[in-house]
Amino acid sequence: MMRFPPSLSPGSPTPLGAHWDGMGVNFAVFSAHAQQMDVCIFDPRDRREIVRFRLPEYTDEVWHGYLPDAEPGLLYGLRAFGPYDPANGHRFNPHKLLIDPYARCLSGALVPSDTQFGYRLHSPRADLSFDRRDSGPTMPRCVVVNDAYEWGDDSRPCIPWDETVIMEAHVRGLTRRRAMAGQWQPGTIQALGAPEMIDHLRRTGITTLELMPLQYFMPERSLLENGLTNYWGYNTLAFFVPHDGYLVNGSAHELRTAIRRLHRAGIEVVMDVVYNHTCEGSEQGPTLCYRGLDNASYYHLVPGNERHLINDTGCGNTLNLSHPRVLQMVLDSLRYWAESFHVDGFRFDLAPVLGREPYGFDQGAGFFDAIVQDPVLSDRKLIAEPWDPGPGGYQLGNFPPGFAEWNDRFRDTTRRFWRGDPMQQGDMAARIAGSGDLLDRRGRRPWSSINLVTAHDGFTLEDTVSYAERHNGANRENGQDGHAENYSANWGVEGPTDDPAILELRGRVQRAMMATLLLSHGTPMLLAGDEFGQTQNGNNNAYCQDNATSWLDWNRARSPTGEAMTTFVSRLSALRVVHPSLRSARYMHGRHRPLPDIPDISWFSHDGNLMGVDQWNDGAFHFLGVRRAVNITDGIFDITYTLLNAGGEDITARLPTPAGKWTLLLDTTRPEAPERTLADDAQDIVVPAHGVLLLSVMPDASAIEGHTP
Repeated sequence: MMRFPPSLSPGSPTPLGAHWDGMGVNFAVFSAHAQQMDVCIFDPRDRREIVRFRLPEYTDEVWHGYLPDAEPGLLYGLRAFGPYDPANGHRFNPHKLLIDPYARCLSGALVPSDTQFGYRLHSPRADLSFDRRDSGPTMPRCVVVNDAYEWGDDSRPCIPWDETVIMEAHVRGLTRRRAMAGQWQPGTIQALGAPEMIDHLRRTGITTLELMPLQYFMPERSLLENGLTNYWGYNTLAFFVPHDGYLVNGSAHELRTAIRRLHRAGIEVVMDVVYNHTCEGSEQGPTLCYRGLDNASYYHLVPGNERHLINDTGCGNTLNLSHPRVLQMVLDSLRYWAESFHVDGFRFDLAPVLGREPYGFDQGAGFFDAIVQDPVLSDRKLIAEPWDPGPGGYQLGNFPPGFAEWNDRFRDTTRRFWRGDPMQQGDMAARIAGSGDLLDRRGRRPWSSINLVTAHDGFTLEDTVSYAERHNGANRENGQDGHAENYSANWGVEGPTDDPAILELRGRVQRAMMATLLLSHGTPMLLAGDEFGQTQNGNNNAYCQDNATSWLDWNRARSPTGEAMTTFVSRLSALRVVHPSLRSARYMHGRHRPLPDIPDISWFSHDGNLMGVDQWNDGAFHFLGVRRAVNITDGIFDITYTLLNAGGEDITARLPTPAGKWTLLLDTTRPEAPERTLADDAQDIVVPAHGVLLLSVMPDASAIEGHTP
């Protein structure tokens, strides 16, 4: 056993956290209001505390000290001394063992307990009371680590944004029920690198895997008491630690190895990160880390009533990114994942919180300014969820250049258009064109719109065409959780059915929505499982369902219907690659002319004429034709024509100019049909009900005469 000195030497206030330098470990902990900070060292065999040191120095609001001869594997925790004065926002309680905010690894389970609260639960004085019980036996230990890893020839794929196709997935749900040969452990990070998973992603045309929260999180106590858990993971405890429930052997190297395997296959990895709140909840929540170290600095408090926390997140607290040390922690965490794990990008949960200054949301907020100038982070894919429950919380289109944004307008419009709602054609056209009405400013590009029809939060694609109402009884919240309005339809029967006509219609609508997603300008994002018909049985808020409700059913993928849908999605992805007019890197407004009489984008009615005011304003009109054209090189053009018929009857549509040889690339109502070239004199084509056609044309010489590139 290591022999400990009587006290720590001063050490350094930087870097924050516990860092091994080859000769010992330096501890540095920020707290603007603590009066003393102790480090508790634990025996690695039985996890009992064996020695406690006071951090001897305090520099620039950082407590620090150095333990010579300590090595990686050392177990430790923190105890902070200071005023317990909730009325003024201070909640120090040295009886509570605290997690180091910069810990890189945690050992042992966090066991929910009354002792983790800084006050006496059930006391008539509530959180104004004080609890003297030691929480140490119920808390995980922080672990000093050596992050050295042999990356070999790993390099980030750096997929251009206009070629990016995202799949959103949950680590456990994606792989839990997937059969894999060899030693791969289903339901873990390790399984992401299995050949079966990589082959499926590549076949489907996925370039970028967006993983739901990987940072160490904890379930809410109320869920555990109901036999449920926080499956999604939007409840972070430690911002530098991979979640232990996704690891086979507890080593962060499992994530590094999985990312290395994905990179070798040309697939990027984007992390969904939660820097808007922590798992400590409201002022009545437990004291696990930030609350005990410096509640008044880490959280936004209600001005004039500092006992209470501002709850702009709907989760009980809001991280105070206006504080430079809190902002530093978030940026240090992001750089750690980017540099130590080679992560390719980040999706920011409830992102308006990150840009909310005391006066409101500001796209020039400190967080945004810091991240877009950072040489490491600005080079990653940055994706914002542009809404939160706080004041002024809907900010779609208002994030600064460099950020892409989840586009719920695309989701809702696509669902409503294919459901047959009136007056959707104008909004559908704007969404297909990359939502320039929302995002085309300050030099932003169409990729700034993350187009989605489904995501983890809501119905799957299969459920969108199978349920008119949510069915969330399993969540034990009286079925009232989740979005009440889903713009869905069951097409005749609520839920499963054996009726072949209904099943055929549902399949048509699913394929039409998937085609709309992948044939629109912007960055398409698929929800894992939609490519083969995953269902959650009508649950549109399965955040607490760590079971077959949320785990992908790979038997469906192997069914004839699932296999056909996967093949269809693969075909759409391939068409998007081959035809640059379907994934333009720049907004098209109809002002640029790749050919003398052919604008870059034009909208047509079924009669072959440009859409007029009458068609745009006709509530019973459910047809759109969009022709897009780009000049690839001198004399080589890509011209595609997409026809969408959301009505219940087939429509005969006139083909627009240019003259030339037309090829039918795709008919979503006959997805197995191969491409076919139309007759030279073809002028009309039948667009089936609830269907999408995609055509391309090779213009003849007369069409390009006089063209100057």
